Amino acid sequence: MEKKKTGLLTSNGVSMLVPFILVTSCFALWGFANDITNPMVKAFSKIFRMSVTEGSMVQVAFYGGYFCMAFPAAMFIRKYSYKAGIMLGLGLYALGALLFFPAKMIGMFPPFLLAYFILTCGLSFLETSCNPYILTMGPEDNATRRLNMAQAFNPVGSLCGMFVAMTFIQNRLNPLSTAERATLSDEEFAALRDSDLSILIGPYLAIGLIIVCMLIVFACVKMPKNGDQSHDINFGPTMRRLWHTHHYREGVLAQFCYVGAQIMCWTFIIQYGTRLLMAEGDYTALEHTIGGLLGIDTSGAMTEKNAEVLSQGYNIIAMGSHCIGRFVGTYLLKYIKPGNLLRILGTLSAILIIGAIANTGRAGLYCLVATSFTMCVMFPTIYGIALDKMGEDAKFGAAGLIMAILGGSVLPPVQASIIDKGELFGMPAVNISFILPFICFCVVATYGYRVVKRAA
Repeated sequence: MEKKKTGLLTSNGVSMLVPFILVTSCFALWGFANDITNPMVKAFSKIFRMSVTEGSMVQVAFYGGYFCMAFPAAMFIRKYSYKAGIMLGLGLYALGALLFFPAKMIGMFPPFLLAYFILTCGLSFLETSCNPYILTMGPEDNATRRLNMAQAFNPVGSLCGMFVAMTFIQNRLNPLSTAERATLSDEEFAALRDSDLSILIGPYLAIGLIIVCMLIVFACVKMPKNGDQSHDINFGPTMRRLWHTHHYREGVLAQFCYVGAQIMCWTFIIQYGTRLLMAEGDYTALEHTIGGLLGIDTSGAMTEKNAEVLSQGYNIIAMGSHCIGRFVGTYLLKYIKPGNLLRILGTLSAILIIGAIANTGRAGLYCLVATSFTMCVMFPTIYGIALDKMGEDAKFGAAGLIMAILGGSVLPPVQASIIDKGELFGMPAVNISFILPFICFCVVATYGYRVVKRAA
């Protein structure tokens, strides 16, 4: 009898296209939240007259939510269903975003951190639900490629988040520099702070309302029950099985390092670019073009505000290359084994970071931008390798990998503390600080190497 062919999005003879599209839309939604937030480290630092280290508490609150809620999310999903996990995640996402309004009315930094934390508790539910859910929507032998396809739409949301941050927040904040803000009286500072916060919260309130609409859509659509057969928790035995699985245990460490490296690169490119552009003092043809598109005046001397906005422009170019890389990487997985591709990309990323550290001119900035392309498929590839052939254990396995996103909370403050030094070993401290992403990419490359070696 001829073996029946199964498609990438077919499970038990049933098309998973519509559920796949709906779940994939969530990948774009949390990409938006991640990358509208990265530039807010710089924005909050200016608005509340804080150091880079204090401003990086945004990342601690943001990625701390992922860590704290990952296993509760896994237990909830195991008890109920992937769909229930997605709906609860959307509800918390919307609540956190809408809490930006009362936070603005209070006019203090901690309420914003609480809003971020609640928002990312929702993102933790979404990622813990959506990633393994996608793996179940077709044959197991192409699950990693299917996840990479869904994850390819994550940077589309990220691009939108970066664009909104740059156009509707950074470009509209008061142009007073950090030094000028430090000289304001308490009354002047309070008025400026409230004005800037009114600008900052607008996009968050808008995305909160959009998420409410998405929640209604999911409530009305019937979703497949793939992977929802067992509702027993069995936490202890499941965790012991996971811990004794080499490719899973090492995958959690690799994911911790990758997410830390990603967030450091996409957050501190603003500080890297701002320092460089202020030091150079002039504009390249590309920067005149970016400035023209964003409506900023590049005819005079470089200002701090222009340097920040242009740095975010470079960040958007980086994210564009990351988005293209996701589709290219997904295609390459048809011909290159996941572990081998991970090894190659991790090595290339480490080399580019060396370039960003060693070059104090624009060449270093270009190396940092290019790193976004080479880390294009690291997250979903690590995820797919780590959960390979996990079956029902994938729900708790997914939670461990989502907890590894804590790397985005732990490592950025360490890098920020280095940046606050100003200068180290006769070089800009911001350049030296990128030794942390370099180490992280070396860990990712090593994981890819070990996966290939075990499969040989």
